[in-house]
Amino acid sequence: MLTGLYQQRNMIETREDFLTLLKEDAYKKGDFKLSSGKKSEHYVNCKPVTLQGDALMFISWCIFECLEEDCDAIGGLTLGADPLVAGVAIVSAIEERYLDGLIVRKEPKGHGTKAWIEGPTLAPGSKVTVLEDVITTGGSAIQAAEKLRDAGYVVENVVAIINRQEGTEADDAMDDADLNLISLFKLEELF
Repeated sequence: MLTGLYQQRNMIETREDFLTLLKEDAYKKGDFKLSSGKKSEHYVNCKPVTLQGDALMFISWCIFECLEEDCDAIGGLTLGADPLVAGVAIVSAIEERYLDGLIVRKEPKGHGTKAWIEGPTLAPGSKVTVLEDVITTGGSAIQAAEKLRDAGYVVENVVAIINRQEGTEADDAMDDADLNLISLFKLEELF
């Protein structure tokens, strides 16, 4: 499945290894209110996993392999996308297919340039893929895509680690926003 230098390292090597880590460190069952405002008995926080070096390297390579050849950059809404954007940018450098990373703020910077987007300025029309850790309604990914489009970039795809698949809300929202959603895992795989 993986190519390049990653295979020469002694780290997480399989989808099953990563899934086990998600089950142990990212998934909880109980009574939770999600960032979308919805209630759920399933809670997923990928940051305890994506902030582990070997796990971040593995999932970054998996995400990198989902990107189209004409992709110029990756980006996402802070905070869930931050490690993913950095990880995929590093993987792209290792593979000598350099992708810039962009972090979209939830609110504009309160001082200086009042920027919504952090990272290098790309040429207008540059193709950016949005990264997300967990998709529930699609709201965070769509917000990031809208800000990137407002900056003059082309955004067609969203790559998420986990799709919660609660009804069709996220899929419908992605369709309405003219975005293609690529999910590496489904919520049901965690329990």
